[in-house]
Amino acid sequence: MTRRGWVYFVAVGVIWGLPYLLIRISVREISPPLLVFIRTGGAALVLMPLAAARGALVPAIRRWRALLAYTVAELAVPWVLLFNAERRLPSSLSGLLVAAVPLVAAVLALVTRSEHIDFRRVAGLGVGIAGVAVLVGFSVAGSQLLFALSLGAVVVGYALGPWVVDHKLRGVPPIGVIAWSVLLCAIAYAPAALLDLPTRPLAASVVESAVALTVVCTIVAFLLFFALINEVGAMRATLVTYVNPAVAVILGVAVLGEPFGLATAAGFVLILAGCFLASRPPRRAAREAGAPRDAALTVTDGPAGRGDDEVAASDVGQGGAPGAVPAP
Repeated sequence: MTRRGWVYFVAVGVIWGLPYLLIRISVREISPPLLVFIRTGGAALVLMPLAAARGALVPAIRRWRALLAYTVAELAVPWVLLFNAERRLPSSLSGLLVAAVPLVAAVLALVTRSEHIDFRRVAGLGVGIAGVAVLVGFSVAGSQLLFALSLGAVVVGYALGPWVVDHKLRGVPPIGVIAWSVLLCAIAYAPAALLDLPTRPLAASVVESAVALTVVCTIVAFLLFFALINEVGAMRATLVTYVNPAVAVILGVAVLGEPFGLATAAGFVLILAGCFLASRPPRRAAREAGAPRDAALTVTDGPAGRGDDEVAASDVGQGGAPGAVPAP
């Protein structure tokens, strides 16, 4: 990985571990539907013009059914459920539970027979599920159980999003997909947001968190993630999945003073180990893909004259889609 690639990797890993803290602060005074509207509406104001300038809007809207499915699975449903859950759950716990996305993605691949599942991936599923069980069983109080279970729907949505991209939006520029998605989500949540406006001035920390969630964790993060894909390839870019939960835990404990006991540590290790095993390609497939495929997914090693937009477009559906790494 190049030096610039490492910079992008670390930046995306940290930025997408930050939302859990910012959400926890924001929902103290902002309702989940309003926060979804703020985040998606603000992102749409920036990403739509950028996507239009790159000619990415028309290819995406031509597949509007798949685009709607992606929007519902990746943004509209998961974000409102996640925001609502963080009203009651520690941000670190939410980040760890959402980190189970690769486990559900592996199950989805098995059910749809879209990928080969070998013993190593099955073992990863078992280890990861054990980690989730440890977290829910030892770190969730009775009154929090319903909110923790709702994160299951978030995880399923985050796993379905990349599947939709892989099977229905292959070849579509990712910036076009995410630009339309945040716009459609903002339009859908506008009525609920208008009905739930704050009745008193918001605390400065809440305003700052909502702004950072929109600007840094959505607009900047997606642009950096696209740059990361172009720099190091789609497969390596998805490795930020293993950085996000660690950042979420560190920030939750250090900034909000959230508890971090033995059960949380055990669940953390088991989930990440399970995700690593479950998301690894079968050995034979990995050998067949090998270096040539990875090289084809990088800008520096790709064919001469291949532009950034071409690389970004080819990566959709190959592990580098905007939903390949869930944006919390």
